[in-house]
Amino acid sequence: MYPETLIAPMFQRHLHIALVLAIVVCASLSVSAETLPPLRDGKAPTTHDELWAGFDPQKEPLDVEVLKEWEEDGVILRVLRYKIGVFKGRKAMMAAVYGFPKGGSNLPGLVQIHGGGQFADHRAPLMNAKRGYATISISWAGRISAPGYTVSPSNVQLFFDDKKDDPNYRLTTDWGALDGYHAPSRNQGNSFLSVAAHDWTLDPVESPRNNPWFLCTLGARRALTFLERQPEVDKERLGVYGHSMGGKLTVLTTAADSRVKAAAPSCGGISNRDSDYPLYASTVGDSVSLKRIKCPIIFLSPANDFHGRIDDLQTALTEIQTDEWRVTCSPHHNHQDTGEYEGAAMLWFDQHFRKSFQYPQTPKLTLSLKNGSGTPVVIVEPDVSAPILGVEVYYTQHGKGPDEEMDMKNVVSRFWNYAPTAGKGNVWSTVAPLNTTDRPLWVYANVRYALDEPVTGAGYYYRSYSADTYVLSSKMQIASLDELKTAGVKSPLGGKLLIEDFKGDWQKEWFTYRPESWGMRTHKVYSDQWKAPKGARLALEVKSANAGKIVIGIDDYAAEVELAGEGNWSQISLPPGSFLDAVSGPLENWEGIKELRFVAKETLRKRINGEQKTRVVGSDLEGAAPELRNLRWVIE
Repeated sequence: MYPETLIAPMFQRHLHIALVLAIVVCASLSVSAETLPPLRDGKAPTTHDELWAGFDPQKEPLDVEVLKEWEEDGVILRVLRYKIGVFKGRKAMMAAVYGFPKGGSNLPGLVQIHGGGQFADHRAPLMNAKRGYATISISWAGRISAPGYTVSPSNVQLFFDDKKDDPNYRLTTDWGALDGYHAPSRNQGNSFLSVAAHDWTLDPVESPRNNPWFLCTLGARRALTFLERQPEVDKERLGVYGHSMGGKLTVLTTAADSRVKAAAPSCGGISNRDSDYPLYASTVGDSVSLKRIKCPIIFLSPANDFHGRIDDLQTALTEIQTDEWRVTCSPHHNHQDTGEYEGAAMLWFDQHFRKSFQYPQTPKLTLSLKNGSGTPVVIVEPDVSAPILGVEVYYTQHGKGPDEEMDMKNVVSRFWNYAPTAGKGNVWSTVAPLNTTDRPLWVYANVRYALDEPVTGAGYYYRSYSADTYVLSSKMQIASLDELKTAGVKSPLGGKLLIEDFKGDWQKEWFTYRPESWGMRTHKVYSDQWKAPKGARLALEVKSANAGKIVIGIDDYAAEVELAGEGNWSQISLPPGSFLDAVSGPLENWEGIKELRFVAKETLRKRINGEQKTRVVGSDLEGAAPELRNLRWVIE
């Protein structure tokens, strides 16, 4: 028996020890408790439902770490990390930039997902906050762009190497025992196209849980949990959007998480359909996720995009499980866009979360082949509930048939003929004369609408845009070879020497990613209609107020042209050899050329034996944009 005076102190001491032990045990359990259940009988998931079975994105604490906080233009911004989960006994943390309008409440929340080689960037939350949104830009690849907190690929490598003493070391995304990084990945050989087992994967057998798409989607779902737990966010109004690889992750996240109430993928999520791994195709392939999407979705899909192809978009529209969809497809563009197309995402969220905008219905397009004229007729019926500025029809014969393999150069270089329409109200029409009946016909329409107020935001690559118009696209109609021949369609168009007269709507068949500058590009020279005759020279006249240089580029080659200035026309006539590449090698002939461009200045690049060679051509031409006329092939 102990004296009564000793019992209380001893009890308190033992209780304290017990509590400490309990805390240690609980902490140990919280770190070691696996986020994902073990495989059943060692067998990997084979379906989408099996893949996500047992994962609850709301279950675990977020363990948020704020790395930097500041205020900018009335917006609160934070670089932070949140817990993704515990995998193979190690904690994984996602870095991100979060922002919201100061004093805001009941805000819709957005998850923004960067693409391959990109950064989580403060400009997305900043610009979105000015429209009334809370946004988290997640850094699944570890790179961050924020004032005073930049994590470049070299900084990511310092993090990989745990060089905490280096002054450039920064905390960033930590996938722990796994590897969801990209460009660079932490482990050489880590692939977003594989389900193979490695030391850095979760499962020791081929499994979709080994694939980085799955890991990054899991991280995006945890970002939704982060948003719904912020006091200024309305958890019933959550959306997701992203570009390129972020576009695919947008589709994957939307399919896997019912908390997403609206989505806007750009340049991704529609074409990743084939794989050497059956488990990949049945779990993380695009079609699997598209078939599970039930919420409103808008696809931002440039017509020449290599990563989200316009023909696959037509299939995707038949797979999604919602009638509440729209598409916007800029002609000629590849993996970049301009404001009237990029703004579609924010307008979509404005419609579904803020009720401050209403999209018209998708325009209806009818392609008539059997009309007795031998020329396809296109009829467009737009929604007239908003002011229409114009109806544009684009068609190409560079599309592949169903049994033909897609060629990347063809995809990004295909030329879209512009067909001006006539009409008013809800019926507009045009004709689409063909150059050949030996190629299928692809045709779609764009309806351009006016905005009451400009739409502003951070674009695909975080460059700010502002647009007072927006574009809504129809579904694309495809006429096969057999359909063209059965209908008796003729091909009245022959080869032309005149490439461009620079009159009327000529710019519809040219394009630029920087409308504020005068440079422009076209794929007309890729079309048989403007194919260069043997022995031809490229000729045109150029007038400029000031003397200087401009650049005429063809694919990876360019020619520098001196301008007389003083408002005089300079006569230009160039053989192929005038066009030089990055190491001054000449263009041998016109065969197979795809892009023609006029710019003030550019940098040519060519990789030789693994080394990147560059050459800067042109100069910054001062004054007004030069005038061009009579671009043509001449045979001497």
